[in-house]
Amino acid sequence: MRTQTRAIIVLAAAVALGVTGCRSSAGGGTGAPASSGGVTDVKIMVGGVEKVIYLPAKLTDQLGYFKEQGLNVQILTEPAGATAENSLISGDVHGVVGFYDHTIDLQAKGKCITSVVQMADVPGEAEVVATKQASTIKSAADFKGKKLGFTSPGSSTDFLTQYLATKSGVATSEYTGVKAGAGQTFIAAIDNGGIDAGMTTDPTIAQLVDSGKAKVMLDMRTEDGTKAALGGLYPASSLYMDCAFVEKNKETVQKLANALVKTLGFINSHTAAEIAAKMPPDFAGGNPALYEKSINDTKGMFNRDGKMKAEGAKNVLEVLAQFSPSVKPKKDSIDLTRTYTTEFVGKAAQ
Repeated sequence: MRTQTRAIIVLAAAVALGVTGCRSSAGGGTGAPASSGGVTDVKIMVGGVEKVIYLPAKLTDQLGYFKEQGLNVQILTEPAGATAENSLISGDVHGVVGFYDHTIDLQAKGKCITSVVQMADVPGEAEVVATKQASTIKSAADFKGKKLGFTSPGSSTDFLTQYLATKSGVATSEYTGVKAGAGQTFIAAIDNGGIDAGMTTDPTIAQLVDSGKAKVMLDMRTEDGTKAALGGLYPASSLYMDCAFVEKNKETVQKLANALVKTLGFINSHTAAEIAAKMPPDFAGGNPALYEKSINDTKGMFNRDGKMKAEGAKNVLEVLAQFSPSVKPKKDSIDLTRTYTTEFVGKAAQ
């Protein structure tokens, strides 16, 4: 009986260790304890791995660049950036590929999260309008009384929708925000009238436009479109991590930066067809030609060196400070230098 009891205790301990293996014991960091060589098994959560705006994460894995650096990277996915962010805060993953603006929002909530690779200077998003609503919704000024979709409350698409509305004189109380997810759930919301318009990414944009179900109203997949909509650059897709983990595992972070910057070079030197050919076949959703088009329409958003543009970071803060309940009262105390670093991408470029 004692032997059986001891076996149960050992088993329980093993399970507990397995559950907490990715969590830190102190300091808010994530991941295994630092060693002289850093961790080699890394978990990265992506806020929608099938979204073209986050393509570098899976593409790096497909190209073998993580393994080339001696890393075993597990790419996980959640449908929205806000959900992916929670996985990092809870210590379930080491990093998140998501929008940079989360690092500012989290600092306002007392947490230090920093972007170590800034892959894009623009959101890569578009505000699409259901075709049957296109005659009545021609700009953000027409949002009043409408149902507007975004991935989830607290996501970057929610932040940007609020900003576009208020900038055009429409209070957030004057439209109905709808959690529409991404991909097929977003398309279904357009189909069944659950939303009149909404913010989404490729390949969903390409699918909606190709089918005639929706039209692009505001295009933030380019610098010009982003500046017209938001008044400046809006750095988006990034790899962000807990500051404590970064400090303790610099060698690991450097290897991640090396791999991702190499992928950014690949994206900028190859055609959409060549990039699509490297991705898992199921990402094409049964329509390879349309998937290739979605990559072609979006790939220009990615920079070559993974570096943050300081003016872009400042613009993100300005946008968030106008409506985010957590950032607005703390705008003057936000330290942007803690929300991103160019240390690792600078060395990767060399």
